[in-house]
Amino acid sequence: MFGIGKNIVEGALNTTGDLAGSVINAGGNIIDRVTHLRGKKIKGKVILMRSNVLDFTEFHSSLLDNFTELLGGGVSLQLISATHASNDSRGKVGSKAFLERWLTSLPPLFTGESVFQINFNWEDDFGFPGAFYIRNGHTSEFFLKSLTLEDVPGYGNVHFDCNSWVYPSRRYNKDRIFFANHTCLPNDTPAPLRKYREEELWNLRGDGTGERKEWDRIYDYDVYNDLADPDDGDHRPVLGGSQQYPYPRRGRTGRPRARKDHNYESRLSQVMSLDIYVPKDENFGHLKMSDFLGHTLKAVSISIKPGLQSIFDVTPTEFDNFKEVDDLFQGGFPVPFNAFKTLTEDLTPPLFKSLLRNDGEKFLKFPTPQVVKDNKSAWSTDEEFAREMLAGVNPLVIRRLEIFPPLSKLDPKVYGNQRSTITEEHIKHGLNRLTVDEAIKQNKLYILDHHDALMPYLRRINATSTKTYATRTLLFLKDDGTLKPLVIELSLPHPQGDELGAISKLYFPAEKGVEGSIWSLAKAYVGVNDVGYHQLISHWLHTHAVLEPFIIATHRQLSVIHPIHKLLVPHYKDTMFINASARQVLINANGLIESTHFPSKYAMELSSYIYKEWTFPDQALPNNLIKRGIAVEDSNSPHGLRLLINDYPFAVDGLEIWSAIKSWVTHYCSLYYKDDKAIQNDFELQSWWTELREKGHADKKHEPWWPKMQTLSELIESCTTIIWIASALHAAVNFGQYPYGGYVLNRPTTSRRLMPEVGTAEYKELESNPEKAFLRTITSELQALIGISVIEILSKHASDEVYLGQRASIEWTSDKFALEAFEKFGKELFEVENRIMQRNKDGSLKNRSGPVNMPYTLLVPSSTEGLTAKGIPNSISI
Repeated sequence: MFGIGKNIVEGALNTTGDLAGSVINAGGNIIDRVTHLRGKKIKGKVILMRSNVLDFTEFHSSLLDNFTELLGGGVSLQLISATHASNDSRGKVGSKAFLERWLTSLPPLFTGESVFQINFNWEDDFGFPGAFYIRNGHTSEFFLKSLTLEDVPGYGNVHFDCNSWVYPSRRYNKDRIFFANHTCLPNDTPAPLRKYREEELWNLRGDGTGERKEWDRIYDYDVYNDLADPDDGDHRPVLGGSQQYPYPRRGRTGRPRARKDHNYESRLSQVMSLDIYVPKDENFGHLKMSDFLGHTLKAVSISIKPGLQSIFDVTPTEFDNFKEVDDLFQGGFPVPFNAFKTLTEDLTPPLFKSLLRNDGEKFLKFPTPQVVKDNKSAWSTDEEFAREMLAGVNPLVIRRLEIFPPLSKLDPKVYGNQRSTITEEHIKHGLNRLTVDEAIKQNKLYILDHHDALMPYLRRINATSTKTYATRTLLFLKDDGTLKPLVIELSLPHPQGDELGAISKLYFPAEKGVEGSIWSLAKAYVGVNDVGYHQLISHWLHTHAVLEPFIIATHRQLSVIHPIHKLLVPHYKDTMFINASARQVLINANGLIESTHFPSKYAMELSSYIYKEWTFPDQALPNNLIKRGIAVEDSNSPHGLRLLINDYPFAVDGLEIWSAIKSWVTHYCSLYYKDDKAIQNDFELQSWWTELREKGHADKKHEPWWPKMQTLSELIESCTTIIWIASALHAAVNFGQYPYGGYVLNRPTTSRRLMPEVGTAEYKELESNPEKAFLRTITSELQALIGISVIEILSKHASDEVYLGQRASIEWTSDKFALEAFEKFGKELFEVENRIMQRNKDGSLKNRSGPVNMPYTLLVPSSTEGLTAKGIPNSISI
């Protein structure tokens, strides 16, 4: 037996480099364990998740861990008193106790929870156990869910909600510490725990140097200098740290610099595409990682995309008619056998199976998008085109027109005259006998305006394979609550220079003949603008990117027992990991977004340009609606606002969700802050808010609109806005991507040629074969297949999703008043959900379902797993 043990140890030393630290003091640990058998005991229950023994590497580690147990090592815990201090004013540390029955408690075949008993020696003068150290003497990490102490004298049961990965002790300079799930402000922290609280935050901040390893727990900031690889000839500007390219900060990895340009961080190899560093606790859980996303997103990047490109190089093809698009959802995409074999040989079996028809003849068979499930042609109507501005996947751009003709905010010294060329004569036929002035005064005119956002980049974008316009779309609010498009303006930079202004053309609604085909193309160009703006701005920038600095600052400056940390941290789950993955395979140079969306290589640079206009207060839904002129303040109306478009599904449902969140946040924060002075005296809170501005959003640190964080109302509004961004706002712009955009005709991602001119071959094709001309103009077949593959992944809920109004643990706090308030929040959301469903049944609300008969459910709080077009996860988790 000892010979076998010796071989195991020698093998471990060869593979892990160091097991000696786990076994040198084995004799002492055995003595400790014998000592623990004497005296009064406190029983405890530890819940953790061990590694999957079906994985060969983990199985090897499991054998080594068992050997460590035999030598007296293993997993030890030491309680720390919150009421009794040692000579150094720190809480008294108890003697070691070890997890029991590790050897006899077999881990599950699939990663799951294991429960262990533990017995602590108890001293009568120990007091309340407010924290504990844990030391992992094994060779592999485990996920520690909780510790529960039973019948602590004078205190009853004491629970520690841990939810953190614990690596072998040799990976840490100091043993891991966890605090009881009590909540307190810094100044209210028991004196014996204060230094422990401060030290834990110091550990999480790190020193800003070195390359981060998977076991590190360091949260730090960096600029977006990891999107391109100058060593391979890729060049994109560094985003963040300059006035020209401002940007929110991302999590620092500390990877080496690129060889050819030290301003850039080196990139991971494609084979390791999702192994980018984030603190382990920010990584996907085992269910989600083994679910569809971990393998599928990577496969789209490293297998499907290049595989399809190679096929199309050999057998170039296009969609020839709309039926071929429909066939993607009926039979799949036909692939020549040899190409098919090459394309699929690197795919994991579950992914391979999910992409094939049952008969194995075709590849990439997609589920039917909801927008065409009930009616295959209703997407093309003007009513549906307008309705999706209020109830689609990007309902955040439309605004009320207050000045006619529409103005531009672009600097005329740089861009010349960018004012709209639309006149009253052009639109008077659609104003229901009103003049333009009367229509404006009666709040009847609205605009979807992508002009100013795109015009500064349009010349460069159109120098790529993209050929598109900056668009303005005017709409009229009809008496039945629906919007009617009046005119679309397509604009290009002046061919002789930007300073000469825009060249614009106007297009008007038509149903038949070549005029109808031209109108359909005009709407498609608007769709192209809207899809790109949605993906890069409404989705990526305004949710994913802007929130990451909040996550980093929270972990660096707010203790885990701080009430605001406990309030916000569920709304950060998985966000750093999905953002890191996006930087590696989605928004990187030549990545999936550049390959499929019209801004091409200027995609992220364009989002930096739009970030210049971003303000934190305007992310609050009421402020956003007021800013866009869609609502006005009205103390007599629900939520303090009166909507000027009563049947605006996103706004109506969103305001109910917003109010429920704010009510919960108000109740919760008021439990801990009795007045404004308490806000001002909370040094962790003040450090959090200062660092968030000065480091997290450093390029905007001098903006006057930042809340000062001096009052309770500022804290409530800020936390409500953070939760809104992470939950409902992201849900509204994410989970409808496939239901609306999976049908590429409805939401094309790019355009490849400009509007046909009379007398050209393209115009003749439009006359003779309008479907073919339309398909030659918008997203190519290759781009469509890649793009649909991506948004199908991004639109799905994982099996372990936690939704708004829920918590992963019911014992996340010991404060019964906070638990009662949270239970009330959950019940309020349930009532909101019922009201949304009732509104969707109201036939008088025509924007709720529209011609496509697709009810607006993106802000329904609950959902099941999969592609549901509803459900509000707590966090930006995909």
